Amino acid sequence: MRSIEVKGTARTIAERSSEQARALKAIRKDNGVPCVLYGGGENIHFTVPVEGLRNLVYTPHIYVVDLVIDGKKVNAILKDIQFHPVKDTILHVDFYQIDEAKPIVMEVPVQLEGLAEGVKAGGKLVLQMRKLKVKALYNIIPEKLTVNVSHLGLGKTVKVGELNYEGLELLNAKDAVVCAVKLTRAARGAAATAGK
Repeated sequence: MRSIEVKGTARTIAERSSEQARALKAIRKDNGVPCVLYGGGENIHFTVPVEGLRNLVYTPHIYVVDLVIDGKKVNAILKDIQFHPVKDTILHVDFYQIDEAKPIVMEVPVQLEGLAEGVKAGGKLVLQMRKLKVKALYNIIPEKLTVNVSHLGLGKTVKVGELNYEGLELLNAKDAVVCAVKLTRAARGAAATAGK
């Protein structure tokens, strides 16, 4: 898995919620993003400049984050992001500290491989789940999960329960459809003609 460095500055949390709201507003006005690091015993609150998060957030890739807070480095993963409902700016980011001995849960992009039989017959291949949720030790989580669709006929699907990756536990519902070859009008017409 790729790694990316994100630098932040620790911040203190105000006792009263009104003061806290004012502090968060000031951070955002100053082009900063309030962040929290979980998983290391005590939660660490810190601030990262918006620019420092751009390459981590707006990408199809997944990363191990080399988080540097006031010079102290920890390995983490991106856990959750909150966006502004209208402006789509980043409001808040949660990170989770990696423990090399404990499995983590992460969403990994799906990549389809091969030319499906059903596509050759005029069908359309549709990827219905762009990412799958996996649980594993962070150092064995791949950058992407490859699904071979060569055998997939017209109207057929690949479900989560049919997939298996060494060392990874898939957490999505077993009957969830990852990809399917949908019948197109052309394929239906060809099938009807062949049946006559």
